[in-house]
Amino acid sequence: MSTEYKVLSILDEEKNMRRAAERLYVSQPALSQRLQSIEKAWGVPIFLRSQKGLTVTPAGERIIAFANDTLKREEKVYEALTSLSSEVHGTLKLAVASIIGQYWLPSILKRFVENYPSVKISLVTGWSSEILKYLYEDDIHVGIIRGKPDWRGRSHYLLSDELYLVDTTIRSIEELQQTEKPFIQFKSDSTYYQEIQEWWQTQSFAPPKKTIVVDQIETCKQMALNGIGYAILPSISITEDVNEYYRIPLLDKEGKPLKRDTWLLTNDTALQLKQVEKFLELLDT
Repeated sequence: MSTEYKVLSILDEEKNMRRAAERLYVSQPALSQRLQSIEKAWGVPIFLRSQKGLTVTPAGERIIAFANDTLKREEKVYEALTSLSSEVHGTLKLAVASIIGQYWLPSILKRFVENYPSVKISLVTGWSSEILKYLYEDDIHVGIIRGKPDWRGRSHYLLSDELYLVDTTIRSIEELQQTEKPFIQFKSDSTYYQEIQEWWQTQSFAPPKKTIVVDQIETCKQMALNGIGYAILPSISITEDVNEYYRIPLLDKEGKPLKRDTWLLTNDTALQLKQVEKFLELLDT
């Protein structure tokens, strides 16, 4: 019955037969027939079909909630069984800050999958606030966030990286007083914005008059490297040849480099899983 629950769960997520069929690796007519069989077995319509997609019926809401709960319970049992085995397998569920997922994690995961090829990887990226939500809802095994963690479970310090002002022509912080270039800013969590704003307040000149806001840090970086404006970037994201641009460290009131910490968060239950245990061991090597 769990396969039927998976079908309902994916249909509920997508609200679209075509996209759900693609995720389930079946044809759309086959999925439609499968859904009819499931609805017949329950004796009620679970979805209403229209040109705009699928709409869950009131009865369907209850059935899908039951299906998702059953799938989650089934996964917990599977994890408990796999933890009894000497072989490392199962699924490693990770949620990491987007910057970490883009620049730091790939090399780590490469080593992990080479060492433990039987382990499946489930990875989502996002803002640190979203990752904490995944942890509190027990949807992941390991979260990696930026900034000081607000977490009562296990936490493990990973790294710190300094913040730099990056530009193709500006050579010092003092030159910001004369520049007409815009400040290019990428969307991030509130703590990052707060740190930058606090740094501007320590300066003897006003914040930038013009700002360009972009969605992704890589877009922000490439715009700065192409001379469109200047950006403030964490060192973990700066991988290009240093001769292509100027990189000026940001200093706090005491003249110390401004840094962003990265933390790994998990809990005691997740640590009982061999795939989680081995992932943390790999980070310590």
